[in-house]
Amino acid sequence: MTAPADAARSDLHRYLQQARDALLWKLEGLSEYDARRPMTPTGTNLLGLVKHAAGVELGYLGDTFGRPSGEPLPWLADAAESNADMWATADESRALVVDLYRRAWAHADATLDALPLDTVGRVPWWPDDRAEVTLHHAVVRVIADTQRHAGHADILRELVDGSAGLSGTGAGLPSADPAWWEAHRDRLEHAAREAGRRSGA
Repeated sequence: MTAPADAARSDLHRYLQQARDALLWKLEGLSEYDARRPMTPTGTNLLGLVKHAAGVELGYLGDTFGRPSGEPLPWLADAAESNADMWATADESRALVVDLYRRAWAHADATLDALPLDTVGRVPWWPDDRAEVTLHHAVVRVIADTQRHAGHADILRELVDGSAGLSGTGAGLPSADPAWWEAHRDRLEHAAREAGRRSGA
């Protein structure tokens, strides 16, 4: 029988890896432009989400537990411009960002494998009075952040070329038929307009 701590570690890793995989597949098959173009008024873009996620893992599941990766992350330095971790410059290739993210996975996984979940670390960029966290807390935080950004990536990729689902196969969707989706969207539009009419809005 699996020990509770081992089961918890396995669950945490599984959900973290699912979020990582979902985030990365959203880049597959895209041009350099589409992988990085800003899709919202605040500049949210697919490659920037991956770059941000790499820094989050290296920080929370590396530095916080005295396990620095040695990866140079100039966009996270004190002198860096605001939001520099949320987009890739023309000189930062997609391969560079994706490779960094994969190295961040490996480093974070090594921390998760090496330390008990109740290990206490200190988040260097948090206020001193609340900087201590357990590894369990840090992993949950990273999962939440990665899943949130994977959701952003879902919407961005669908806006780029219509691709949707948990993977390139459309997993998790009720239909792969474009006509079904067009009818579904029309139905939702009708319901929205009817609700607006009833409310007078």
